[in-house]
Amino acid sequence: MAKRRQNGKGTLRQRKDGRWEGRVVIGYDEKGLPKTKSVLAHTKTECAEKLSKLIEECGPPARRCKPDMPFGDWMDFWYQNYSKPAIRPLTQANYENRIYDHIIPDIGKIPLNKLTQNDLQQFYARMKQTGRKQYVEKYGPGLSDRMVRACHASCRMALEKAVAEGLIRVNPAIGCKLPPKKAREMQVLTKEELQRFLVQAKEDGYYELFLLELGTGMRRGEIMGLQWDDLNFRTGELHIVRQACAVNGKIEISTPKTKSSIRTVVLPPSLVGVLRKYKETFSSRWMFPSPQNPDVPRYPTSVGDILSILLKRAGCKHVRFHDLRHTFATMALENGMDVKTLSATIGHVSAATTLDIYSHVTDTMQMQAAVSIDRKIGGTDAQMPVVEERLAPEIKSPVSPKFEPIEQKIRKSGTGCVYRINDNLWEGSFFPRLPDGTRKKFNIYAKTREECEELLAKMIAEKKAEIAEEKAKQKEGAE
Repeated sequence: MAKRRQNGKGTLRQRKDGRWEGRVVIGYDEKGLPKTKSVLAHTKTECAEKLSKLIEECGPPARRCKPDMPFGDWMDFWYQNYSKPAIRPLTQANYENRIYDHIIPDIGKIPLNKLTQNDLQQFYARMKQTGRKQYVEKYGPGLSDRMVRACHASCRMALEKAVAEGLIRVNPAIGCKLPPKKAREMQVLTKEELQRFLVQAKEDGYYELFLLELGTGMRRGEIMGLQWDDLNFRTGELHIVRQACAVNGKIEISTPKTKSSIRTVVLPPSLVGVLRKYKETFSSRWMFPSPQNPDVPRYPTSVGDILSILLKRAGCKHVRFHDLRHTFATMALENGMDVKTLSATIGHVSAATTLDIYSHVTDTMQMQAAVSIDRKIGGTDAQMPVVEERLAPEIKSPVSPKFEPIEQKIRKSGTGCVYRINDNLWEGSFFPRLPDGTRKKFNIYAKTREECEELLAKMIAEKKAEIAEEKAKQKEGAE
């Protein structure tokens, strides 16, 4: 009995004229009939080779979409053919996490035309209770409301397409009860916190990065994607034309998400002067290059960790990097910037988006305007509402007005780490990436921190020279 070929590998048969024919399905027409391509050869082996090349050229064979196909197969087909080509790499990573780590493993085996609203509702309930697969000890077994809503959105869009294709009659995702949509609480730094934060940032060598962020309100990926050519030192114009994103451990450079995100911001002369002096210390084309490789920008997510350390040292409340954007917008509105100008500065699609996000600020501004009119026209002594009382609550643990920054520096990447083992022993470690792609840890020991730092710096210089030499040898051998 002839051995059956695997699905997707095509078929081989010998024709009446003695030649061999290889045929593979490359798709289906509107009536569901298969569309094929074929190759001919004088021997079976030659025909099989030609068929393999044909399959590689045509890509993976198309699957026939049927109403009773597994829902997981439809989700994969919908994502690969309809969703993935239209979204960005970072969004792709988020979609793939939801689809391949949660949706398909849980409800992927249910036939597409048998999937019910009850199946989806139970799936969402399981996600809330035991859906987490990583960091369970830190965050608990259940997934967040936001993740549940995101999985529902993916299911709804895929099923909506199945309805459009005539595979099912109704979309079972419509009408599902979902966790309430909760906006993340907005945090802004007070004027006193900003002063302490910037003093500490200057002490640790991150003053220019965070001063630029607080002066423009750029998104994290946008500020990491800046190059020196984007800044006109004469006019102060800063062109925001790209963003840097972390995707699967690698940095991806792409255009901003929307047309309105591609914009020009005019920096004040004082900020331009700070950046001009800062530029003299770098030879990289990136404004904020990676400490390990000046040819690429700093890893975007690393600035969040740096921010947390600086805030803690400065005695400020914890905020996200995105909250620095909120801080800028709040300060801009309080200082008289109109909403339309602010919307263009921070790259919102429309002023309506800005009004929606910062309604608490604009409401207070409207009350202030009403009181001002009442005073001038009505001749009353109405009290002016204070914005700062609503936006900047008092700090429970106030610090001295004359803030002294903590001198302990945040260690730069590529400078190793120093640990205190006991009263009389310090350990220095360096964990570089070797030419073969693996990492290896090297250690030194000393009786004092000063001696340990000295020995560590010497060891790092030696190891970097060895690695560079080995890379050069490999390059010569490859040539």
